[in-house]
Amino acid sequence: MLISLNENDPLPIYLQIVRQIKEQILAGELAGGDELPSVRELGDALGISLHTARSAYQTLSDDGLLRIRLGKRARVAPQEGEGSSEPAPEAIAERLREVVVDALLHGGSPEQVRDLLDRQIDELAARRMDAMGRKNRQAKEG
Repeated sequence: MLISLNENDPLPIYLQIVRQIKEQILAGELAGGDELPSVRELGDALGISLHTARSAYQTLSDDGLLRIRLGKRARVAPQEGEGSSEPAPEAIAERLREVVVDALLHGGSPEQVRDLLDRQIDELAARRMDAMGRKNRQAKEG
């Protein structure tokens, strides 16, 4: 797991971590059952407080993406196709609505928002395909 923080990003540090871990799960770089560094290890590696690291993991747990047990390392929760249930379309629509409202409030036009969503989908799908290709090659080699 590779996390890089941008001090100039207006997004809080814990949300930068959340976003990057979500992207790694989506790309298949992190899979269900994978262990993450402890809160202390993550904090030390990134030079952040334990509270910030814990907030990131708790947010991911609240979103159903991590399983956290006291005294154990956090693990990635099973994802679609790994035995987890699919989210309700209404829940997805509500989260997308929040993003679209924020984008429009920040001056984006409907066309810009559509274009940005399309580009993000294409970029994340390509990243996922690359990661799956790497895993398939590794499985064949090893």
